[in-house]
Amino acid sequence: MVRVSSIYDTDPVGFREQESFLNVVAQVDWDGEPRELLQRCLAVEKTMGRERRVRNGPRTLDIDILLCGNRIHREGGLEIPHPRLQERRFVLVPLEEIAPGTVHPLLGLTVRELLARCPDPSGVRKLPLRIALERVDPSGYNPAASRGKRQ
Repeated sequence: MVRVSSIYDTDPVGFREQESFLNVVAQVDWDGEPRELLQRCLAVEKTMGRERRVRNGPRTLDIDILLCGNRIHREGGLEIPHPRLQERRFVLVPLEEIAPGTVHPLLGLTVRELLARCPDPSGVRKLPLRIALERVDPSGYNPAASRGKRQ
């Protein structure tokens, strides 16, 4: 991960009879194909207990690919840029925090401009929490968890 936004408490959109959501936007370096990235995202969702029951309904985790540089990808259920990116404050507010000048490859507008034009009136509240970015050894050893512990 390159950058991660603050955590936002957001009103539900679509199916409104549910609790609010926590939303974060992350920028990652990815050299592979978009389909590979989607497969990894779906695997993380499954590992975290995601069950797809109700469209836009309650869920443990939802990972969306919003943008992939200037790439435009429309194939097999994967659309990049995300087709509703410009309609959702819960996406645009955290995205604007980490990438305000990024240009939407189809609309030609920056994230800041998209947010200013966004018709979505739903609430987006920044929480006083942050996600720390620390490299984790693929073997499972986490040096951050070991700090201050006697050997």
